[in-house]
Amino acid sequence: MSSSFLIYNNPLILISILPLVGILILLVVPSTYKNYIKLIAFSTSSFAFLVSLFIWVNFLNNTSFFQFSNTLFFITQWNLTYSLGLDGISLFFLILTTFLINICILISWESINFFLKEYFICFLFLEFCLIQVFCVLDIFLFYIFFESVLIPMFLIIGVWGSRARKVRAAYQFFLYTLIGSFFTLVSIIFIYSNTGTTDLLILWFTKFNFSTQLILWLAFFFGFAVKIPMVPMHIWLPEAHAEAPTAGSVILAGILLKLGGYGFIRFSLPLFPEASVYFSPLVFLLSLVAIVYGSLTTLRQIDLKKVIAYSSISHMGFVTLGIFSLNAISIEGSIILMLSHGLISSAMFFCIGIIYDRFSTRILKYYSGLVQVMPLFSIFFMFFSFSNISFPGTSSFIGELMILSGLTQISFILIFFALFGVILSAGYAIWLLNRIIFSTLKIYYFKIFQDISRREFIILINLSLLVVWIGIYPSIFLIDINFSVLNLVKHVSLS
Repeated sequence: MSSSFLIYNNPLILISILPLVGILILLVVPSTYKNYIKLIAFSTSSFAFLVSLFIWVNFLNNTSFFQFSNTLFFITQWNLTYSLGLDGISLFFLILTTFLINICILISWESINFFLKEYFICFLFLEFCLIQVFCVLDIFLFYIFFESVLIPMFLIIGVWGSRARKVRAAYQFFLYTLIGSFFTLVSIIFIYSNTGTTDLLILWFTKFNFSTQLILWLAFFFGFAVKIPMVPMHIWLPEAHAEAPTAGSVILAGILLKLGGYGFIRFSLPLFPEASVYFSPLVFLLSLVAIVYGSLTTLRQIDLKKVIAYSSISHMGFVTLGIFSLNAISIEGSIILMLSHGLISSAMFFCIGIIYDRFSTRILKYYSGLVQVMPLFSIFFMFFSFSNISFPGTSSFIGELMILSGLTQISFILIFFALFGVILSAGYAIWLLNRIIFSTLKIYYFKIFQDISRREFIILINLSLLVVWIGIYPSIFLIDINFSVLNLVKHVSLS
């Protein structure tokens, strides 16, 4: 079957196999051919990104049905179907995945020098698993790929991490998320034993009694809440970020933290609608705790990566607030905020990686007055800092505004505490910005300074343009998301 036929008839199949093709090619390339390894990995990820854009261009925004659907095989004795499909909810997560993997390969272009081939194989395998997570229409296969993500990420942190505690952080990340997902696996087995299927499209119309929904919802909740992560299941996140290489932190913050939010939208809400309504006050409480706790804890960090990591906990608290508001505008706002956070947090971690590559430390006290010697870096860091606090005209502003608009239908008390979290986030962002960019340059710590390179500029300008694009013209994204979210809300309200 020709490539052109695959592109025009089965783009999801093509984008699914592309990372595997790249891995097979890398396996036969000698490890000493480092330039070829980089080019193969970058070409593979770039082609996958182009195919995801092709899917977006051909996506129909006037239907809530899954598009580009393909059933690859069916195991009769287990009633297991490997089907791929895409709707407005998963479309932009797919595009974000292929885009950020491409960015990660560019970030690692010069910073990774040992086991280079294995490093890029890990990222391509990670891309393969993430594409499957957002496209498979079977909850058992979703779980398989959902957990398979842990393998390459464990290696990326444990092998290519930056400090001595990297192995401990890798095991902490692996065990926390694996144990949380154990409950999800048990619930999937229970669903299969009672319904005879794990097909998502069939389970959408399978009604569980209320008590069963409560138990199953809690089991799914543990698996997804650890991935977001929600307080108090967040302990693994700061350590994982602090020890991961820059590209590892980028993909961890940009995509992996979104898997929990995506799981809530794709599975918890439609499969267990009554339980979702019942437990929404619990989620609101945990979300508000995450918003306030994340912001306050950020203020007392001395490691720059941990500052961004704890701020991510606060932002993902907004996401879960929007999801369990159970109205269309808040859920759409949560999706936009997840996409926005994927771009902004990736840029922030990349900025921290830039100064770490130059000065070999992330301790805050050593940095001050960088605007005097690194003006381009300072401009980008200031832009992303303001984007991180939802400054008008940026993508985060749109997401949080939509979530707050939806919360007006629930409770103004929620809005009050959420806005209090916004004020706190502005406090830590401006505090961090002032400490790093302004004040007096500490030349007694560092003698040689270098502004961003051409490669770093290209990465940062692309991320900046996307943040502004979503912030100024969000309708181009919302129009593709809208029908799928409306169908989800209708399904929940009728149950």
